Amino acid sequence: MNKRLFFLSLFSLVVSFSYAQYAKLYPTNWFTGMHWNKVQILVRGEYDGFNKENVRINYPGVQLTKINRLENGKYFALDITVSANAKPGEVIIEFISGTKAHAVAWPLKAKRSGNGSSYAKGVTSADFIYFLMPDRFSNGDESNDKISGMRDQSLNRDSIYHRHGGDLQGVINHLDYLQQMGVTTLWMTPVLENDMPNRTEHGYAFTDHYKIEPRFGGEVQYKKLSDELHKRGMKLIQDAVYNHVGRFHFTFLDPPMKDWYHQWPTFTQTSYKDQPLFDPYASKQDAKRTADGWFTTEMPDLNQSNPYVANFLIQHALWSVEEFGVDGWRIDTYLYNNLPFMNRCNKALSDEYPKITYFGENWVHGVINQAYFVENKMDLPFKNNLQGAIDFQALFYGIQPALTQPFGWNEGVTKLYTTLSNDIIYKDPTRNLIFLDNHDMTRFFTTVKEDIAKAKMGIAWLLTCRGIPQMYYGTEILMKGESNPDGWVRLDFPGGWKGDQKNAFTGTGLTEAELDMQQYVKTLANYRKQSSALKTGKLMQYLPNDGLYVYFRYDANQTVMCVMNTGDKEKTVEFSKFAERTAGFSKSKDVITGAVTGEKFNIAPQKMSILELQK
Repeated sequence: MNKRLFFLSLFSLVVSFSYAQYAKLYPTNWFTGMHWNKVQILVRGEYDGFNKENVRINYPGVQLTKINRLENGKYFALDITVSANAKPGEVIIEFISGTKAHAVAWPLKAKRSGNGSSYAKGVTSADFIYFLMPDRFSNGDESNDKISGMRDQSLNRDSIYHRHGGDLQGVINHLDYLQQMGVTTLWMTPVLENDMPNRTEHGYAFTDHYKIEPRFGGEVQYKKLSDELHKRGMKLIQDAVYNHVGRFHFTFLDPPMKDWYHQWPTFTQTSYKDQPLFDPYASKQDAKRTADGWFTTEMPDLNQSNPYVANFLIQHALWSVEEFGVDGWRIDTYLYNNLPFMNRCNKALSDEYPKITYFGENWVHGVINQAYFVENKMDLPFKNNLQGAIDFQALFYGIQPALTQPFGWNEGVTKLYTTLSNDIIYKDPTRNLIFLDNHDMTRFFTTVKEDIAKAKMGIAWLLTCRGIPQMYYGTEILMKGESNPDGWVRLDFPGGWKGDQKNAFTGTGLTEAELDMQQYVKTLANYRKQSSALKTGKLMQYLPNDGLYVYFRYDANQTVMCVMNTGDKEKTVEFSKFAERTAGFSKSKDVITGAVTGEKFNIAPQKMSILELQK
């Protein structure tokens, strides 16, 4: 053997033993046929000075255009271009130091087929979202309850703060339950790896963007869940957190650059105030604290003004949609992000997936405050491109006072009417997500003081008002709990664990009231599924009168009359008082009971009737 062949053989031997162990690459893979074809790979080596090595890629259709050596000597950022003619395969990235060479395989996968039809379909007002926490919904695989080597080894259902063992297989096991209830879309708290020492049940302080939580079943189970949803014609929303990570995230323990995170002389928490971001009189220091302050000591604040951080986050969003077949995006703590970055990220998603939708959490007070962060009709120096908001205003200044306050000029159900009248400021209010409660707030049944009649009124409103309805797991069976501490609103769904005496999936052990509410949700949600007026129709509301509030959902094919009596006396309702919408109709059918009434009828106090008008 001549010397050249000998060294080539030796080089091949070194390469063959170095695959996927010499360095870690983020994103872990990419796809052919993507609009986003200029990919920036964050590469992390094991020793300081790693990024002094040379880098070489020799793969048809893949070009290394720039090598960025970051401040931390363990990190590269490699700019590559994937051409339109590149084929799926393993791109070998070679790291060369002197006469030594190591190689890492970077898979280039084929893009999913059916973009816009089988995934990335978007979520609209025609959908009904069910929101759950995987750790607290159902334990379908006890073998992954604990994972050796992870920091949080808790497993105790008697503690509201420890892990309980719920997982993605548990969700898969009960998709029939959700579908039969009329649910079209599933949203879960974050499913990314959360290797924090404690409070890992919620998932919002994750530690690796490119790993799915192994105690949920990992990447295999997440893909299986996505596939099972799509087989049923259902959709998947991923909970996205751009603002922060957990303090045990690898980029915080070993930052690629000094400014990867927002740094302060001493710990500085966000003020949680949204006003400095749009207040014409605000100080810059207040605005900086809102956006750059840390959410908590456990959640370091990412610096999205750093272009490498921005690329890392945007590419993860695109990768998630493509890798797991995600249909929609719920964005956590939206207002604390760098807003120009969020515009860029949202646009990247829409450019790649034209039908995909994204809505953001902005826990603010005031319709203008909320509207600032989404597409709106205001003439402002800076315009956000977020499609829709999680509608805290319709909750706090709408349905909650409607059901908990006596009627008045500015109180009670009048607040619901007034808040909806302010929809004039949104570009498209039907893209807002409406809800009754969530994992951070007191459960709805507790808010209405465990009044079943009021709970039914709230659910009736949720499934008939404009926007995208979202129900928090357990609302359909009257789960209750105060939010302080938050663990009490994150209790286990009954029946999700072996040996549960109470099982909401089968009805075993449920009270008569719980069974009745479950059936109420099922009946109304399934009616909504086939109702064009409730899914995509227009809304017309009438001024509330003595606690009686009437609104209509309607289109060319159907008219649904919604009558809410928040008073303490029976009220008489006459079609003639609502002639704009009732003209030509002589009777109505109650969508819950099937009872038929004429042009004049009475409604009991603390009741809401949903009536399909008939000629």
